[in-house]
Amino acid sequence: MGKLVLGLDLGTTGNRAIAFDASFRPVAQAYAEFTQHFPRPGWVEHDPFEIWDTVLTCIRRVSREVNAADIAAVAVTNQRETTVLWDRETGRPVHNAIVWQCRRTAERCAELRAKHADEVHRRTGLVIDAYFSATKIAWVLENVPEARALAGQGRLLFGTVDTWAIWNLTGERVHATDPSNASRTLLYNIVEGRWDERLVELFGANGVVLPEVRPSLSLFGTTQKEILGREVPIAADLGDQQAALFGQGGFSPRSLKNTYGTGLFLLVNTGTRLALSDKLLTTVAWQKEGQPLQYALEGSAFVGGAAIQWLRDGLNLIESAAESEAMAGSLPDNEGVYFVPALVGLGAPHWDSSARGMFLGLTRSTRREHLVRAALEAMAFQTRDVIEALPREVRGEIRALKADGGATANNWLMQFQADILGIPVERSAVAETTALGAAAAAGMTVGIWSQEEFLASQRVDRVFTPTMGRGRAEELYARWREAVTRAKGWGA
Repeated sequence: MGKLVLGLDLGTTGNRAIAFDASFRPVAQAYAEFTQHFPRPGWVEHDPFEIWDTVLTCIRRVSREVNAADIAAVAVTNQRETTVLWDRETGRPVHNAIVWQCRRTAERCAELRAKHADEVHRRTGLVIDAYFSATKIAWVLENVPEARALAGQGRLLFGTVDTWAIWNLTGERVHATDPSNASRTLLYNIVEGRWDERLVELFGANGVVLPEVRPSLSLFGTTQKEILGREVPIAADLGDQQAALFGQGGFSPRSLKNTYGTGLFLLVNTGTRLALSDKLLTTVAWQKEGQPLQYALEGSAFVGGAAIQWLRDGLNLIESAAESEAMAGSLPDNEGVYFVPALVGLGAPHWDSSARGMFLGLTRSTRREHLVRAALEAMAFQTRDVIEALPREVRGEIRALKADGGATANNWLMQFQADILGIPVERSAVAETTALGAAAAAGMTVGIWSQEEFLASQRVDRVFTPTMGRGRAEELYARWREAVTRAKGWGA
């Protein structure tokens, strides 16, 4: 058996492949962005074929840097909720993938929420929101005639991006997902651990073929021989944020992490205890074969690093995300400038799809540095919003925040986050903990290493301790909350 595990991290703006060795070190990696499609304001789509093409590109680049014969297992982790529907017989999608950020079904969700919010929350742990997959499926069925016809013939397959990737990795032999992804669809009953016929009927997803739900740490088939030169087992599948929690060693209750990626995703492990929250999401963390579901509480802010990308690509205020650190640090303070990044509404704990992005406090002296700093500060403020919404007994036990994701490379942001929270922020030595977590899970499945060995390998790159006075931090946070109030309901 080889000693490498290939982690495939299928993100919102691009895909990544990383080969990890038996010491959990990345020995080769590749990344490829794919196109973001915005057919209307608030709508976000991806081309499923482009997603798959970039996955293959990354795998091929990595396999040129390592001996493919040493790859013992493949792991998949993915942007969750994004919805792909395709023809079982031809393998062709009937529509672009509708991305988790897309708000096209917000009005329909509001109608359903008025009648079914409590029932759906009890069954799924989620709020009825356009973020999740169910109303995206219904939209395709209602607006794409081919989809309705294929559903009537039992040929229309549904999957989140992990399912689409596994379908293609296995040569169209396996149509499967895991509970961490299934629990993000609004169609999966997290109490009973199964697809829920009542929810399928309620959300209008009848006729669509849902994937088989297998334990997160289990065998999902083997890759086509052509991809890596031989068939390699796909031995783990987790949603990206659950994979990041796994990658941070968050196996015990009260383990807390925040991922600074396209969005901001804070998860706290609750073990086998299913804890419902009125402001946060209850989700499946993962499942090991032969064991019960593990749960987590999650707070999802839709726009984190995506705001920096928007400043770069949409407004041309910066040429690279790396510039933002020096620009923010060049100012003595924010001079009253705030940015509420409600570019696709607000997620947890506000759940306001009618909120819109706003810059506030602008004056004649405002420069682009202020706007960039405000976007960075917004990540820290949104993270505190979610922590404030945690149950009191959980919040009271928090001593530090584990941080991962691309934006954690920004030292200014990490220091500001520690200051606003008033607790240390521990930056992972491996920024790509999402891929690491999935790879670690796959390695455990095929017996390359144990959970204990993985925990012993955990490394912190740097600890950021608070330096700002609490009075000043509370003043800044109070002003942020006022800014959020101004942004709510703007698009109603």
